[in-house]
Amino acid sequence: QVQLVESGGGSVQAGGSLRLSCAASGRTFNNYAVGWFRQAPGKEREFVATISVSADFKYYSDSAKGRFTISRDNAKNTVYLQMNSLKPEDTAVYYCAAKPGGASSRENYDYWGQGTQVTVSS
Repeated sequence: QVQLVESGGGSVQAGGSLRLSCAASGRTFNNYAVGWFRQAPGKEREFVATISVSADFKYYSDSAKGRFTISRDNAKNTVYLQMNSLKPEDTAVYYCAAKPGGASSRENYDYWGQGTQVTVSS
C-alpha cells in the first residue's frame, strides 16, 4: 500500500505561483510513477502531468505545458508540481496518484491522494 498526501494548495491571483507537494508513505516510492490530475467544479477529472520512476520522462497536458513543472525527490518520497503563471481556469482540486511501472496520462493509477484545492482569482 502507498498512502499519498497532497499539500501546497491555496488561493492566489492570476499570474501567481504555487508549488504542490505529494508526500508518499508505505512502500518504496522509488518504484512508482506519479501523475497529477485535477478536477474543476462540474467537470471531469483531467490529466495534468506525469513523471517516471527515475524522472527521465515527464509529460504534460497542453494546458500545463510551459507553465507547470513536475519533479520528484525519491529520497524524500515526494513529488512536486510547480505551477507558474496561474490562470482562473486552473482552479480545481489537484490530486496526485501513483502506480508501479511507467508514467501515464491515463487514470490507471493504483493509489490516489485526497486532493488539495487550488483557487486562482482574476
